[in-house]
Amino acid sequence: MSIPEHARVVLLRHGETSWSTQRKHTGRTDLPLTANGERQAAAARPLLAALGLRYPLVRTSPRQRARRTAELAGLTDTTVDDDLAEWDYGDYEGRTTADIRTTRPEWSIWTDTVPGGESAQSVRARADRVLAAADAALLERDVVLVGHGHFSRVLIARWARFDVCEGRRFAMSTAAISVLGYEHETRTIRAHNLVPTTLDAGA
Repeated sequence: MSIPEHARVVLLRHGETSWSTQRKHTGRTDLPLTANGERQAAAARPLLAALGLRYPLVRTSPRQRARRTAELAGLTDTTVDDDLAEWDYGDYEGRTTADIRTTRPEWSIWTDTVPGGESAQSVRARADRVLAAADAALLERDVVLVGHGHFSRVLIARWARFDVCEGRRFAMSTAAISVLGYEHETRTIRAHNLVPTTLDAGA
């Protein structure tokens, strides 16, 4: 049975945190939203409402910044999915790319290794599990996945059948929305990085 073309997987990145404003890699560290991050999350609510979602199945990362974003965005009856956690940055947790490059010039999360952290293969496996579960639900309802910057970009890449490294081509602001779907039974990206224009959508 084919999936209806109006079926959608909606990604919502969490709102701003103190580390996201400084572009620090934030994986396991369980930071709250800033006041601006709470405003961003609340502002996502009308954007989601405008999508007219079909009885959405909502899953969130276990981190409080994602769960609080879901709450403020008006998403109810959520289920925590450990597979939606952010990339594990290992020894690079709390560091910026610029800082890491002082010892590893040209380093990138997308193309290099993370000492003490998660491999691209592991991240890919998690993303594929999340998307397989979402795909299975699309016959009956839309799916909303509330999570993080890098992992959401991996989800976009994997939805489009790209390698994990191609997530680098889908920059995603805090509290931004992206919409994945189908056209003529082919997976497609229907909208990307939607944010209210009146708010500061930080990194």
